Amino acid sequence: MKHLSIKSYAKINISLNVLNKRKDGYHELDMVVLPVELHDTLIISKLKIGHDNFVTVDDFSIGNIQYNLATFAIDRLTSKYKIDQKFRVFIHKVIPTEAGLGGGSSNAAFTLKAVNKMMKLNISDDELIEIGKTLGADIPFFIKCEPARVTGIGEILEPIEVKKNYEVLIVKPVQGLSTKDVFEKCDSVEFKTGDIDMVIKALKEGDDELLAQSINNSLEPAAISLVPEIQTVKDKLYDLGFKIVQMSGSGTSVFALTTDRKLMKLAEKKLEDDYIVVRTKILKTK
Repeated sequence: MKHLSIKSYAKINISLNVLNKRKDGYHELDMVVLPVELHDTLIISKLKIGHDNFVTVDDFSIGNIQYNLATFAIDRLTSKYKIDQKFRVFIHKVIPTEAGLGGGSSNAAFTLKAVNKMMKLNISDDELIEIGKTLGADIPFFIKCEPARVTGIGEILEPIEVKKNYEVLIVKPVQGLSTKDVFEKCDSVEFKTGDIDMVIKALKEGDDELLAQSINNSLEPAAISLVPEIQTVKDKLYDLGFKIVQMSGSGTSVFALTTDRKLMKLAEKKLEDDYIVVRTKILKTK
């Protein structure tokens, strides 16, 4: 196999609890994470000649693409398994950046999976997770890419059930935020934690009222203090009639869940002139 095209999915954090900060600087987390159909596309090919892997991205707002997580992922995998082959990776970006949707982590995870498939290495998901967790907290989730409760620093995954086929409206202010900046701010502001067990129960039973009451994101106060427009987006979604509204990850994107397509279309039309707006669905399978 010389070339491989693969979808690299986004995620939303239905709930995110920050529990404590560890001595190594990482934060202990307890999250409910769902993959969505929104995706980037990775095109990976083997280089006939070359002494290094080559990653390019068609979104110049990202900055220095040399440091894309996909580059580190390939380096870590090929070093661990003593693979001499070098690769070219082209990433067509659709997932908004600095949005809390896990785009960079997804790219890294699906690059690991793609190289594994191309080279017929038969590396297990657990082994890929071991590599991924050294690169970023969201990468282990994307190795499995299924609805899950995610704990530890992101490496402990417990599959969960989602009864309803939710449509997802993602609304992102133009301004983004880096995960690092939000966590640093979180350490200096007051935040709360939610009841993850109730969130999981609500998703399993399809109880929208319980879900709306139970969701929480500990990073939201920090993110809103840095980008107040996040709260404005939340308020607009509530005013339009959505009940299940939450900031994803470290922001700045906000999502709303519904099974009401009429409401979804109305909101998209109302908000698309002022924000980055994406309609997608919960991804039930890889």
